[in-house]
Amino acid sequence: MSGRLEEVMAAIDPVRLKGTLTDMLDIYSPSGKEEDIQLYLEDLLSRAGFSVERQEVEEERYNLRVTMGEDEPRLYLVGHVDTVPAWDLEEFGAREEGDLVRGLGSADMKGGCAAMLETWLALAQALKPARRPSVGLLLVVGEEENGDGSATFLKQCSAPWAVIGEPTGLSACFAHFGYLEAGFVTRGVRSHSSLPELGHNAVESMLRVLLHLGKDSLFKRGESEIVYSIREMRSSQKGFVVPDRCEAWIDLHLPPERDPASVEQAIRRITAGAGQFIPGLDLSVDFDFASPGYNLGTDNAPARILEQTYQRLGLTLKFEAFRSHSDGNLFHAAGCRPLILGPGALEISHTPEEQVSFPEVLAAAKIYAALCLGLDQYAALALERRGSLNCFDRQASWVGC
Repeated sequence: MSGRLEEVMAAIDPVRLKGTLTDMLDIYSPSGKEEDIQLYLEDLLSRAGFSVERQEVEEERYNLRVTMGEDEPRLYLVGHVDTVPAWDLEEFGAREEGDLVRGLGSADMKGGCAAMLETWLALAQALKPARRPSVGLLLVVGEEENGDGSATFLKQCSAPWAVIGEPTGLSACFAHFGYLEAGFVTRGVRSHSSLPELGHNAVESMLRVLLHLGKDSLFKRGESEIVYSIREMRSSQKGFVVPDRCEAWIDLHLPPERDPASVEQAIRRITAGAGQFIPGLDLSVDFDFASPGYNLGTDNAPARILEQTYQRLGLTLKFEAFRSHSDGNLFHAAGCRPLILGPGALEISHTPEEQVSFPEVLAAAKIYAALCLGLDQYAALALERRGSLNCFDRQASWVGC
């Protein structure tokens, strides 16, 4: 390591980082109720000498944005501070077990947010203003619902690159799955539950529709690249009746190259033929939300920086596709190039077992620092040589930070 990066790495403070992480985990911040944690983070950044901008999303809900450097940010570190609702309001906070830190949002994604904050504080502590990279830190609300925090930011700001700290186990995800939300409604005939032969059970119809879908090669688990989950199913809550309506919602995560419109057409085609197997079927299908995936490839400056950084840190670098939905889809649609990279595992996110490895959080802070400084340095070189950041010459020498 050399120059600025070495100074910043030395300023990254594991004790401060763990304190920030556990403080964040002890603040309950489900989507829509993020003000307490934003007040905490705003105070932390203000005490470090930064002018913090509030980007209002709606009343008592706002993003926090700070920047450093002399130019417009070439890279934003992006984290969402909201979580899914707690499984147990008595047990959501931080709990330490050796190197593990448990708690709601520890992986998704307060671990990533805490690492980004530590990077930010270390940059400010180690470097005088004139030596700081031109980067931004964005802490958004609402990612676990509709992404309204990031949408608000993207209406006002842009940057060539963003790093979003979703849980990837430190794998670098330059590719991102797309997302499609499919809603199904079956209708039947209500009757007394003791006389089902007089009615038509909408729940039974729905179950048969879902089984019919699952038989198609497009949805066969282990054979298709499409990932789907039946998220919700509900019908009449009144007892002793044959339900006359059933509604189901399915989340579909699509490989980066798969067009959501083609999957929508396939679902409509498959369900259109379901009536021949399900007598009396009355079915409607709607698609409320679709977001295409993307694949940025790995022939770019951040990938080169990561190759060198992981080698220096003794880590194994893996390039993967992020297979969930995230604000990365919104950033890409707005013209930004988002890299998804953060501590923690997607597999245990949103579950009572959620946890994050603290050494992974610490490594993330160092990786983010290398990206901030490396991309800033590379941008200066690229502008000097070609006047453009739109292409990356992998053979060009990268001189460090």
